[in-house]
Amino acid sequence: MASSEPFSFDSPRESAVKGALRSDFFYGYATAASQVEGAWNVDGKGESIWDTFAHASPSRVKDESTPDDAVRSYHLYKDDVKLLKSYGVNAYRFSLSWSRIIPLGGANDPVNEKGIEYYNNLIDELLANGITPFVTLFHWDMPQALEDRYCGMLNQAAYTPDFLRYAALCFTRFGDRVTHWITYNEPGVYALAGYAAGVHAPSRSSFRDRNPAGDSSTEPFIVAHTQLVTHARAALLYNSTFAPVQHGSIAITLHGDYSAPWDPSCPLDTAAAQRALEFEIAWFADPLYGSGPVAYPPSMRAQLGARLPDFTPEERQLVRGSSAFYGMNTYTTFYVRHRVEPPDITDHSGNIEKCDQNRAGESRGLETDTAWLRACPWGFRALLRWIWARYKVPIYMTENGTTAQGECSDGSGAPETSVLDDSFRVQFFRDYLTELAEAVRDDGVDVRSYFAWTFTDNWGECIQSPCRQNRGEGKI
Repeated sequence: MASSEPFSFDSPRESAVKGALRSDFFYGYATAASQVEGAWNVDGKGESIWDTFAHASPSRVKDESTPDDAVRSYHLYKDDVKLLKSYGVNAYRFSLSWSRIIPLGGANDPVNEKGIEYYNNLIDELLANGITPFVTLFHWDMPQALEDRYCGMLNQAAYTPDFLRYAALCFTRFGDRVTHWITYNEPGVYALAGYAAGVHAPSRSSFRDRNPAGDSSTEPFIVAHTQLVTHARAALLYNSTFAPVQHGSIAITLHGDYSAPWDPSCPLDTAAAQRALEFEIAWFADPLYGSGPVAYPPSMRAQLGARLPDFTPEERQLVRGSSAFYGMNTYTTFYVRHRVEPPDITDHSGNIEKCDQNRAGESRGLETDTAWLRACPWGFRALLRWIWARYKVPIYMTENGTTAQGECSDGSGAPETSVLDDSFRVQFFRDYLTELAEAVRDDGVDVRSYFAWTFTDNWGECIQSPCRQNRGEGKI
């Protein structure tokens, strides 16, 4: 949120929402271990699937960079915390690298005490500066050894004890100071990008020109189911064994952008927009927070049939209510049209077409340096209302942010220096935060945090678009 001027409520609309947020509201930044830490093979860290992804085929990343150094948060964490404090934040959301803590990942594999020491030091430094840690256990960086042993989350039976041992170790070693836990970050993105499109690690899909193995029609739903069920098992473990002493809470963070009908007067487009929300968000949120039977949305079952797993009676009991709050990651809005053609077997969106303009020719928002991301504040508030109306659980905004035009390098050199005048991003945050405050004040939505994505320049964004590798002074 870098700006030459401090934020002020200098418009009537902004002034009107001053004081709308709760007094214990958390505000800060979010990062992911593989995108900021660097030190990929330092002090006993094991290899993750993202290390393999970048090293095995550099062309997968547009600028052929790797997470080897990222922005060196492993070595510069004290500088990071100093910078966070200078921004006046009261919370910081970060993820743990599983392979830094248990290099081979498994329930019977050795623990790396140097990895434990790093996270202990980071947590202590945050707390010493009045910053509350929000800790994510899994932000897409599976230990490569587990992928090699049994194909990771495709094998729920083998994966579960390994994940639970890792979770229990983290609760044991950090839980005396960490009271806000997130099991998985965006399980849907991990499943779809890694196992449907094959453009993220572990690079599996049905597209043989891209990936040597995988089945886009089934594997994403198997992986998603594994994440839901193992989240619930980790939450049960935490709530039964650790929470009574540590007095913390545990949840999951889901992704999802708002979908509005391309033609609001067309029942088919209205249904398509609802279906898009269900395929992206209710896929996970209905089993976790819904009021009906513990099941995937009927619209998904109707299209996917037996390719969508069923919950066992035990899983139904475990999953519902296992997340203490709704962790919400969102960035943009799309206009959605119904597709007349029947869905392809690799369709994961609900047989819809996403559009940048609606029938009236109105744009969904200002363009950024990320093709899919356009600034759409009204859609942000609409999504908050949709989630609150459907689930009625406290919402923690765990990611929201934007790129700005001209700030991403094409790999041939540095980005334009003009992006240091960060007015686009400043306006983005002002608009989105005003909509958030109005959703709280006028719509009764219970929102308890806002984490901007992201704190520094970070490596992984260049998977889908070029990015800078410089260590930024507070760029999002």
